[in-house]
Amino acid sequence: MNTRGLRSQLKDSIPIADIAPQVGAYGVHDTLRKGFTSVKHELLPSHPLELSEKNFQANHDKMNFCTLRNIQGLHAPLKLQMEFRAAKQIQRLPFLPSSNIALDTLRGTDECIGFEDILNDPSQTEIMGEPHMMMEYKLGLI
Repeated sequence: MNTRGLRSQLKDSIPIADIAPQVGAYGVHDTLRKGFTSVKHELLPSHPLELSEKNFQANHDKMNFCTLRNIQGLHAPLKLQMEFRAAKQIQRLPFLPSSNIALDTLRGTDECIGFEDILNDPSQTEIMGEPHMMMEYKLGLI
């Protein structure tokens, strides 16, 4: 018999997905072996353009970086990405809304009025956070 043992031989010869059924003995999801189910992960986009719109800014930045690299070389997009990362880290206290004007200026969207400028105002939200709880949550104390 091989020194690796019977368990590793079984594992090498039969895929694990074939051994473990997707549902338990009673035809329901096996929570102990598979974990909790999440409906959110199983949802499909309701419209074909939803994924494109969700990733628009990332795709736009990637296209700009490629163009910048082709025109000016490798150093230009690297420098711009470092500036983006630094601008994203600049935040106010967790209970105060941040305008991210530095990031908007770097992207060139500071002169454009978009959907998020009018309807994404945190001061008009229905839920107002308590400052101490929000700070403790951000620091990982709760």
